[in-house]
Amino acid sequence: MPCSHAATIRRHDPDRYFCSLFAPAGARDTLFTLYAFNHELARAREVASEPTLALIRLQWWREIVEGGARAHDVATSLRVALDQGRLHAEDLLAMIEARMLEAEPSIPSVADWRAWLLQGPGSLAVAAGRVLGAPPSALLRLRRLGAGYGAAGILRSAESLARQGRCLLPADILAAYGVTLHEAMSDPTSAKLSGVHTALALVGRALLGAKLPCAKAWIPAALPAVLARRDLSRPTQGTRTRPLNDRFAVTWSALRLRA
Repeated sequence: MPCSHAATIRRHDPDRYFCSLFAPAGARDTLFTLYAFNHELARAREVASEPTLALIRLQWWREIVEGGARAHDVATSLRVALDQGRLHAEDLLAMIEARMLEAEPSIPSVADWRAWLLQGPGSLAVAAGRVLGAPPSALLRLRRLGAGYGAAGILRSAESLARQGRCLLPADILAAYGVTLHEAMSDPTSAKLSGVHTALALVGRALLGAKLPCAKAWIPAALPAVLARRDLSRPTQGTRTRPLNDRFAVTWSALRLRA
């Protein structure tokens, strides 16, 4: 029976959905549950009219992870996966903590931004790796790959975030390029921001590191990094429909077991 979250992930997180198709069928339901949880955390800030309301939503999810039961389809499947040991509370709590930082007025520095990426999308990649049986040495690498994908995602979505009155670009690098936080949100296509995006793309590429061999079992957790490498080579293009060759690149990497 198809996972009830698959359609949601396909619509809201198509990159990870496509990468999950390379995972064994028995692991996909758990991956889709994990990614549905991540989507719910993202929505906590997207749909909240003010940061305090987002924090209340995130606390609700913290209580689920810590053992609470709620009548919610994602919460129910998440609790089952946690109780069966397919997901680990420490990874999910780290993801929640990272989302709480999004309620702050700004991210102060590039160092803070990098740490936030390692904690948020990095922990998500680690959780996916655990689902697929990745060893501890691979989890360290997956955290960096997940953070690199997160960096690419922030740059791709900077314009859409600005329309929500949000900016997840570090304040120190905005200042270095003569851009205020208000300007970054009011004019996200400003030429001054192209330098910011290029500089942050370097941070993302450093997190990704060089392409290395991956084990067949856990490569689906690493495959989003293939898309991140391509996105970070064109950091000023913003959100767009992915060209077909992006998927070809993922498929080729899965076949070659390199990411």
